[in-house]
Amino acid sequence: MEERYRLMINGGVLSPGELKYICEAAEGLGLDAISFGSRQDIIFPEKIDEAKFDQFDKIKFVKPKRDKVENIASSYVSAEILSSTSWLTSDKYLYILEQFKYKPKLRINVTDPKQRLVPLFTGNVNFIASEHEDYWYMYVRLPGWKKTLMYPALIYSWDMDKIERAIESILIEEPETIETVFELVSDAVDTNNRTVDTPLDVRFYPFPYYEGMNRIGTDRYWLGLYWRNNRYDLAFLKAMCDLCSENKIGKISITPWKSFIVKGIPEKTRLQWEKLLGKFGINVRHSMLEMNWHVPVNDKEALNLKKYLVTNFDQNDISTYGLTFGITSYDSDTYNFTSIVVEKNRQPDNIGDFKIRDTYNLLYAKNFDPNTREYIMHVQDVDKVELPGLLMELSKLYFEQLGNEREEEEDHAVQKEVIEESVYQCSDCLTVYSEVYGDITQDIEPNTPFEALPDSYECSLCEAPKSSFEKKVLVKQA
Repeated sequence: MEERYRLMINGGVLSPGELKYICEAAEGLGLDAISFGSRQDIIFPEKIDEAKFDQFDKIKFVKPKRDKVENIASSYVSAEILSSTSWLTSDKYLYILEQFKYKPKLRINVTDPKQRLVPLFTGNVNFIASEHEDYWYMYVRLPGWKKTLMYPALIYSWDMDKIERAIESILIEEPETIETVFELVSDAVDTNNRTVDTPLDVRFYPFPYYEGMNRIGTDRYWLGLYWRNNRYDLAFLKAMCDLCSENKIGKISITPWKSFIVKGIPEKTRLQWEKLLGKFGINVRHSMLEMNWHVPVNDKEALNLKKYLVTNFDQNDISTYGLTFGITSYDSDTYNFTSIVVEKNRQPDNIGDFKIRDTYNLLYAKNFDPNTREYIMHVQDVDKVELPGLLMELSKLYFEQLGNEREEEEDHAVQKEVIEESVYQCSDCLTVYSEVYGDITQDIEPNTPFEALPDSYECSLCEAPKSSFEKKVLVKQA
């Protein structure tokens, strides 16, 4: 399959003026539509005349595999409209994304763990917001690694770009462990790391519905738009960009599901938006059965398989609310990030003139939560005709277990023993030293008593001396 040209859209966020310029460039290259990618980038779905690239000097056309350039994905799209970490506002995302003025070679994710629309762990370097303002967990999965591993320190917002650059610079040394990555990065750059004092807590919530006109607060709306064929008509997009400018809407957000969202539509202009959608015949009430799919771009076979499966779901009146589906193949180099995965098997070699039907495997994420990054094989080597029934079986299994885990956790919590844990807190900046976690930013191993710390120990955040730490007792349930 030929790789198409793409435009890297930093964090999946662009202004109406930028999108309109891109649409005009696409028209100048002979296209009537653009597509979106799962990395929140823009794809030119057909061949384009490279000789005309110079006419559009504001655009850098890339083929990621050839040019070794990746897009930065972010959950900016979910800010203010879905559950979010209190300090992580739209403005904060924009300030952070502005750091990354270069074209990264690694996939970077900048996400909020409290939203479900943008996957957390699909990057090589995944920044995930912590409860500490301006500090992020970092999970790393370098090329060739089989697992995503937690970096042993929290990253300061304004260090994110230089830490990612440092990671890119050490790839030549092929680090095999996260500890080696930490040591090499610490040697390469000065940072304002903070000790990890609590593990990342990613709660499970059903996947949100993100289409149509939805209210924000008392006088604003957000609009989610989805096209079945992932070919977004340029005439409509340009008219929409003009309306955004009239309404003083500054940003448009691309989702990883080949759709986009416009936030901040004034209530008094809602009728204008309804007229715009009606004029272009836009349907904004697609079924949840078909929206939450990750299908490779320009893969007609995968798209036809999706249509076949969705049609069967529809005919059998099956609910898939909260589930996401992905279609992939044996040679895919992407990470799974959906609840259920349909994986096409490799055809046997040297089959001569024999025609062999394609077979598929079905996998599902543990607890149907892709953020667990654990996938369970449900069935192997099944024919296409068997897939609808097996997927319906998995869908029913999902609803049967939905909420069970949370109820078990709550029941278990009632029976938990209340225990006390001693920690030491910096009186200047309130950073906590936990003996359980130690402080790897200063080579302090886990389970190191505070009394055993050297007199030269300093707060990892504000560099206050050891004498500034006060003993505190945390009361918690075991």
